[in-house]
Amino acid sequence: MEKRGRGGRASLAAMPNKITHTQAYVLDQDQALDFYVGKLGFEVNTDADLGFMRWLTVNFPGQPEHQLLLERPGPPALDDATAEQVRELVTKGAMGMVAIIAVDDVHKAYEELRANGVEFTEQPTERDYGTDCGLRDPFGNHIRIGTPK
Repeated sequence: MEKRGRGGRASLAAMPNKITHTQAYVLDQDQALDFYVGKLGFEVNTDADLGFMRWLTVNFPGQPEHQLLLERPGPPALDDATAEQVRELVTKGAMGMVAIIAVDDVHKAYEELRANGVEFTEQPTERDYGTDCGLRDPFGNHIRIGTPK
């Protein structure tokens, strides 16, 4: 695969910035904790009641610099009607991919996660870029786990 630059345009890549948080909509934050922490092996970074919302982030052990916000659709970001539409899209699996997780041995990870109750949508498959497999969290969000070449 060829990586293409934008040539001549201002870029955040030249500045000392990084992505610190990504976000996934979940329908139940306690159930999300059970899945992301209990089954996938993330750890809780922050679990705070902000009054207007619960700020719940998880990260891989030893990697607190990249957190995944497990957010319920609703205020303050979304009004009730939009939150309902988002919940429907999440349930359909139409919100895109939450994460691509790299592991040293995708076959071993697949077997261990299956033994831990994770349901997969696709078994490990060889591809041009490596071997990966697919799963969905309890709400419908897509996750890929793989071993790059």
